Amino acid sequence: MRLTLVERESRELALSTQAHLLWVSRSSLYYRPASPSAEDIALKHRIDAIFTESPFYGSRRIAAQLRREGVLVNRKAIQRHMREMGLEAIGPGPGGSKRQPGQQIYP
Repeated sequence: MRLTLVERESRELALSTQAHLLWVSRSSLYYRPASPSAEDIALKHRIDAIFTESPFYGSRRIAAQLRREGVLVNRKAIQRHMREMGLEAIGPGPGGSKRQPGQQIYP
């Protein structure tokens, strides 16, 4: 948010002075994020297609599916792509074997 306050066209204050006043590192003023490659975009589309077919697949099963299709990709890369896309597998959460309050215990 503080990066939006930097006035790049202003000649009154140098960029280094503005960075110092806003408590922003100077390197972040010059950083331009790289656009994703065509391979990454194609891989993300395929991960999304697999996840849409089977929303209970996690990164391990998606990696196995991609390996069966001949795509060699690391499971951690799939985890990163799924995290960037906001995909999370459907599955039981923690505490599945705890009893509900008021439930009877049978001998």
